[in-house]
Amino acid sequence: MSGLFVPSPLGALLLREEAGRLAEVAFVSPNFSPETPFEQELAAARLNAVAPKAQPFAAARPNADDAAPPETPPILRRAAAQLAEYFAGTRTRFDLPLAPVGTEFQRRVWVATSAIKFGETATYGEIARKIGAPNGSRAVGGALNRNPLAIVVPCHRVVGRSGKLTGYDGGVDRKAFLLNLERGTAPRLF
Repeated sequence: MSGLFVPSPLGALLLREEAGRLAEVAFVSPNFSPETPFEQELAAARLNAVAPKAQPFAAARPNADDAAPPETPPILRRAAAQLAEYFAGTRTRFDLPLAPVGTEFQRRVWVATSAIKFGETATYGEIARKIGAPNGSRAVGGALNRNPLAIVVPCHRVVGRSGKLTGYDGGVDRKAFLLNLERGTAPRLF
């Protein structure tokens, strides 16, 4: 298993592959502030139409997958490029071979969650009914908490029954940012 760190407006992400398939997309920092120095620099660069001074993870920027170390597996390059496109607002769905590790129930939840369209939401109860476990809302929440593919398997699109943003392994602030990004109301940094 090999990995690659890439930037995002939500902080650095760790990408890992297993046998040529994407196995993990994880937030590196448990805390999120959209105003970290790296994001501020990217936003300033965009406004001034100049390249940021520091590009520690250039592989995650659009059209920059050449910046990854030469030994980086192709799937990690593809995942980094697709995540950059997602954050730039030019990608609405991911096209990657996946290898998430989980129970049969968790995998059913992740498949159902992956069917939620870009910019839309579903409730935990709707996902539970979709997979044939109508009383399994809490179990769905538990499965989503174990989702190893943040953003790619869009558990940020699952909300509480009232539409309220509830639990998200990356934090509710990240969940809100991702939903706003998909609705076109979050700032574009790339």
